[in-house]
Amino acid sequence: MASKVRTAHLFINSKVRSAHPTMRWQVRCAVRTYLLTDKIMSIDEKVIEVGSLQWFYRETNPVNESDKPPVLLLHGLPSQSFTWTAIMPDLAAQGFRSIAPDWVGYGRSTKPDKRDFAYTPDAFVEALAGFIQALEIDRFYLVVQGFLASAGIQYALRNPDKIERLAVINTPVSADIKLPWKMQQLGLPFIGDMMTQDPLLVDRTLEGGCRKTISDKDLDVYRRPFLKSSDAGRSLMNTVRNIQLPQSMAEIESGFQGWTRPTLFVWGLTDPWLSVEPAQKLVSSLQNAELVKVEKAGHYPQEHWSEKVGEALITFLRRKEVN
Repeated sequence: MASKVRTAHLFINSKVRSAHPTMRWQVRCAVRTYLLTDKIMSIDEKVIEVGSLQWFYRETNPVNESDKPPVLLLHGLPSQSFTWTAIMPDLAAQGFRSIAPDWVGYGRSTKPDKRDFAYTPDAFVEALAGFIQALEIDRFYLVVQGFLASAGIQYALRNPDKIERLAVINTPVSADIKLPWKMQQLGLPFIGDMMTQDPLLVDRTLEGGCRKTISDKDLDVYRRPFLKSSDAGRSLMNTVRNIQLPQSMAEIESGFQGWTRPTLFVWGLTDPWLSVEPAQKLVSSLQNAELVKVEKAGHYPQEHWSEKVGEALITFLRRKEVN
């Protein structure tokens, strides 16, 4: 299987290089889809029980045996772990195990009632800690993207000994950030109750953030939890109502002042909700940080620009640390 995956990775790159520059993204997606369908490269789908919570997660394993720490990929609102599936095979081909969970309340993970799960940043951080402990992960690379994924940064700042390196992709990191109106309205009384039961909210939010069309095939995956049960909408509404962005951003700003782990910021410059300026300021103030700009990407760069995001991540993760 390892030799098949190596061959598959070389096959993808050869096809991409031979394609016209304007078609390389489409070629990469088409070839990777074929290889995944043929099970030459696989993304495993798993479930783990952590107390009363059931986590669904996707996982890829490296081509060869590796002693590298795993890569944990956290999605934002109102996304799922599916958002990382274009990048995960490339991580595997480069020797990295990758793990992408659906947050509690999202995708195919459990969606508890608000009486049983607070949907606050602290609740998500605590749940994430339980998930990491259940998988017996001692140390890992952390990649976060989007609103809600800021809880991943809070986890990192509270548990720096667990973090090998941190990558932040279009995620709120400063006190002046406000939740976009497109998301705020999902938490409003009465209106939010109705809006979060409409599966098309996924289309409006994801495409609004990307400023590009997402394929119907991918949107079907994102809509599915909302079509299956009203619990998905209620979980999203409860998250928006309890997101406590000012408190979270205050903790993140304060925590980064003493942060020393290698850190990468990847930023889509057409993001309608998050400016690159806070990331630029952090890069200039942190001891060991860098910024990669993706000019045409929006709030969810991994959706349409996974090749550029993947290359930036792999370069960062493979780089030897300078003491």
